[in-house]
Order: sequence, then C-alpha cells, then structure tokens
Amino acid sequence: MDAAEWDTRYVQSELVWGAPPNNTVVEFVHGLDRRIPRVPGPDGTVPEFPRALDLACGEGRNALWLATHGWQVHAVDFSQVGIDKGRTVATRLTRSIRERITWQCADLTEPGVDIGGPYELVLMVFLHLPAGQRREMVRRAARLLTPGGMLLVLGHDSANPERGHGGPQDPEILFTPEDVVTDLGDDSGLRIDTAQQILRPTEAGEAIDALVIATKPVH
Repeated sequence: MDAAEWDTRYVQSELVWGAPPNNTVVEFVHGLDRRIPRVPGPDGTVPEFPRALDLACGEGRNALWLATHGWQVHAVDFSQVGIDKGRTVATRLTRSIRERITWQCADLTEPGVDIGGPYELVLMVFLHLPAGQRREMVRRAARLLTPGGMLLVLGHDSANPERGHGGPQDPEILFTPEDVVTDLGDDSGLRIDTAQQILRPTEAGEAIDALVIATKPVH
C-alpha cells in the first residue's frame, strides 16, 4: 500500500490499531529507559531523556506510550493522516509529554530523508518492505543506535498467511526472524538478543509475528 491508500484507511475510523501500544513492544521495552546508557548527541550534550525512533509510527500508539514512559521520541510515517491523528491523540496528554514527541511525515524509502539520530532505541514495527528495501532500512536503523542501544524489529511472519490470521498476504514483503538477522549481517556490530516467532491473539485467531531484538555493545 502507498501513502494515499494508508491515508484513506486511516481516515475511515477513529483509530485503526487502537490506542494501546503493541504488547510485544511493551514487554521488551518497559524499563529500558532506566537501564540504557545515554551518550552525548551531535551537539555534545547528554540528553535529559533517552531518545527513541519509531519508524512507520502509523497513528502513533507506540510513540505515545514511549513518551509517557520517559522517552524523547521521533515518530515517522508516510501517511499525513496517520501523523495528524497521532498529534490529535497527543493533545490529550500533558504538555511535558507532548513536547517529548516530534512528528515527521516522510517516505523512509526515499533517498536523503533525514530522520535524525543517534537513538537509544529504534522501533521498526510492522514496517513491511520488499527484501532489498527492508535490508537497507534495518542496516540504517542499526547505524543510528548509540552504544548500548536497542533495535526492535517486529512484523508479520512469512508463515502467517498459511498458519496465522490477518496481516498482508504478499510473501514479497513478509519476513522471518532469520531474514532480519541475515539483513543485519556480521558487520552490523549488533548482538542478536532475540530472534523468534511470536503468537499474537486476534479476534480471528492467533497471528504469527517475527521478532528480532538486537543491541549495540558498549565498548
């Protein structure tokens, strides 16, 4: 789907994905803000809050949750409608939380798109791209991490169309945990902490997700 199709989908209901964050994100990220080391940014100063990048943030459910749990968040999506809905939800939060989120409407596959950095956390959640673009995005995300930073990649597993429920059916944009590990390669400098399938309950039955968590060692 392109940006216009997602705009149409997002405008048809209040919140397509609902307000709560993804359960897997919460499980693996909760408390990370207190454990992860913070390093100086490009201006040489140590940030007050750990920094997170939410790639393909949609309506911002994960970005909003991160901001309420002590993160400075940069949320990016190519759907302007999705970004606007995220901003609208953020108006219900306190000013201090709202000010910890920056929103950017951009197509991440376009060359030259500046998404800032560095970050203590990068989320790549349900961002489905053809294999070549996925590999470039995963490796770019790895380069944005600070020492000790975490990359979390989560999406519909390649086995989902046959054995799970929901999600895209195009095998060209689905992936396995092993695919993401291969995308990162041995030269990414990251340590693979988790690479597994996750079963996610849906109204129709259990969906099968692929999860990879990798961290950049502190030297």
